Parts: sequence; structure tokens; C-alpha cells
Amino acid sequence: MKIAVTGAHGQLGGELCRQLCGDAIPLDIDTCDLTDREAVRKTLRRLQPDVVINCAAYTRVDRAEQEPELCRAVNTTSVVHLAESCGELDCPLVQISTDYVFGGGPDPGRPFREDDPPAPQGVYAQTKLEGERAAARHRKHLIVRTCGLYARPSERRAENFVKTMLRLARSGQTVRVVGDQHCTPSYVPHVARAIRFLAGTTAYGTYHVVNTGETTWYEFAKELYRRAGSAVQVDPITTAEYGALAPRPAYSVLDTGKYHALAGCAAMPWWKDALAEYLAERP
Repeated sequence: MKIAVTGAHGQLGGELCRQLCGDAIPLDIDTCDLTDREAVRKTLRRLQPDVVINCAAYTRVDRAEQEPELCRAVNTTSVVHLAESCGELDCPLVQISTDYVFGGGPDPGRPFREDDPPAPQGVYAQTKLEGERAAARHRKHLIVRTCGLYARPSERRAENFVKTMLRLARSGQTVRVVGDQHCTPSYVPHVARAIRFLAGTTAYGTYHVVNTGETTWYEFAKELYRRAGSAVQVDPITTAEYGALAPRPAYSVLDTGKYHALAGCAAMPWWKDALAEYLAERP
């Protein structure tokens, strides 16, 4: 198979290319500007991929409030172009989305399922939902919502929460982490493996793919430091105290039951086991 992976320089796109090996056709801004409709059409017509996996995204959540047009161009308009071209080629489009689409909805008292109504808050979340809807206009679509991605420790270009927490620990100062946002941060190799599986099926639709269980960023940081053998002091703060420009979901835990019900899928490990795997790979 020939699988075009957009956003190939990012955490998830890079890991997918690594796992797909020779089947991957890596694409990024230097090889195809997804906001340019004609560039997308020409590139995909030339490559004739069997599947397109769109990992490209504008993910600077706070800056998106100041750059809404750029954010929408990347997260929405680009998906419109990809869906059109995938329709012309009759190949599946896998669109990567986010737990943030549930950021403004009521806590359902359980993890969110794929058919729960989204309620995005902020420019980033709204444009990602718009991207989902653009992808869904193509019959052969797979929308994969995930959360809090952190790449392998060997991925030096990656910026993520885990890497930031480990860097802060080396300062020896107290680390303050938000303790009132409930979600499930997820290890990129596990998410990429699940996406590879989905991309090889015809089970089109929307799926939640995260590590299992739930936590808060504060509890996640504490577990990371415990397993890493760090004695750094960690104090919880509220979302209000953190003072981010864009709103964050108070509860965005995702139910993975639909994905796990597929025959032959690889189970998503528990979030604590995922952290242990990450730390075991550190040099």
C-alpha cells in the first residue's frame, strides 16, 4: 500500500512514517501546502495513494485565539481540499481530531462516546470540529479523536507535556500543574498503531483512540515523576490560576469502546503502563 501521511514532521505523523516504513509517503509544508487546493490535487494525483492520513494541524491552542484565520486555514480549509481530492481518487481519508471538541459540553458522568454532541470552545476546538465535518463529507472517511499526545523520548523535535515536565524537574523548583482538567494523555506509538489498523479497514466513521483510564494533568505529572524517580515537588493549581488565553475542557475523557470492539484491533494500554513504556525507552 501507498499511504500519504501529512504533517510528517510532527509527533504523530513522524511516528506513523516510522511504523509504516516503505509504505509511507511523508508530506509536510515543504512538499505540499494543504491550504492550496490546486497543490493538494496535483500532489495526490501524482502520488495516487491508497490512503491519506492527515496529521497536519494548527495546535497552538492559545495563539489560535489571535490567529483565527491561519488556524482555520490549516485545520478546516486543508481538510476540505484533502476530502475533495480523496473523493476524486476514491481513497480513504483518515482525519486526526481532538478531545477538545467536547470542551464546552456538560459532563455526561462517563467518558464521551463518538455519538455524543460536540460543544467546542475556542478557535482551535471549533476549527478541529469543522475539519471533522469536512472529512465526513467524503464517504470513505475515518475520524480519529485523541488527546494529549507525547512522542517517544528519541523524537528530539517533539514538544509535549511529558518532555516539559521532565525539563522542569531538572530545575529543582516546585512544579505547578493544573489539577481540574480530566482527560487521558496518550503515548504516540500506541495511537499510531491503532491508526494503522483503522486505515487498513473499511469500518468508516468516527473513533476515539486514547490510552485507557483517566487522570488529571496534575496526577499525570505526579505519576511521571514517581516512575522517573524524581523528588521534585508538584503542586496542583486550577485552570483559572493557570490563566490560559483559550478555554480548556474540564472533562474530555474519551470512551474507546467502539475502537476496541473491532475484530483484530490492538488494545490501547492503560495510561500508567504507557508512561512506563515511555520511560523504559529513555536513554
